[in-house]
Amino acid sequence: MLAKRVIPCLDVHDGKVTRGVQFGRAEEGGLRNVGDPVELALRYNQQGADEMVFFDITASAQGRASMIDVIERSADQCFMPLTVGGGIREVSDMRAMLQAGADKISINSSAIQNPELIRAGAEKFGSQCIVVSIDAKRTLPGRWEVFVKGGRQATGLEAIVWAQQAVALGAGEIVLNSIDADGTKAGFDLEITRRVSESVGVPVVASGGAGNLDHMADVLLQGKADAVLAASIFHFNQHTVADVKRHLAARGIPVRLDPVSSTTPV
Repeated sequence: MLAKRVIPCLDVHDGKVTRGVQFGRAEEGGLRNVGDPVELALRYNQQGADEMVFFDITASAQGRASMIDVIERSADQCFMPLTVGGGIREVSDMRAMLQAGADKISINSSAIQNPELIRAGAEKFGSQCIVVSIDAKRTLPGRWEVFVKGGRQATGLEAIVWAQQAVALGAGEIVLNSIDADGTKAGFDLEITRRVSESVGVPVVASGGAGNLDHMADVLLQGKADAVLAASIFHFNQHTVADVKRHLAARGIPVRLDPVSSTTPV
């Protein structure tokens, strides 16, 4: 069995890492500043993170320049793969981030608006570089709908069907974000994670709801995810990446244990 991955996520707004609850917005005071993205990336790199995800939630021209700088500085100092998303609408945007040092590109709203962007990116850079991020919200029993614009606009797309379409177009990975669970620390949505994981032939990264170590183990075991992505549990020093990996290993989940991070507090 392949090792499961532990992935910290950094939401970057105007050059700073922020954290909200259920997709809180800056204009509503729903974001809390956490710190400098490069400093946090270095911290998680030292703790043994398998990957790092950066989401540019500013998604403006100014934010794009800031994000390129963040990626360049992080790639220069970190040894883990970097994924970047937010405001990527063209193949040229993908190229700019990959040239800055990103290993993968994550697209969300732009993939829904232009599904051929998935195919174009996969053909140009390879499916392994193209991640489709899906923000899903339960709208009826047993049905999850895809939302865009930070979880504010319904698309009418059913989440499982869209995940399958994205993979058919060339996506090499799915990040599944539960809007209902996001930032609540009440646990992942195990049902939708399992259903998506079972319906696509690429890795699924579970996102939204990590509140304790068992939540992360449960979504890998019961939700059948290939990786777990979290923010608050790491940013506010509740647990380190090494804490998570030790707990997962104790529950029989295969993980990559770094000899330094697994024994030395960071």
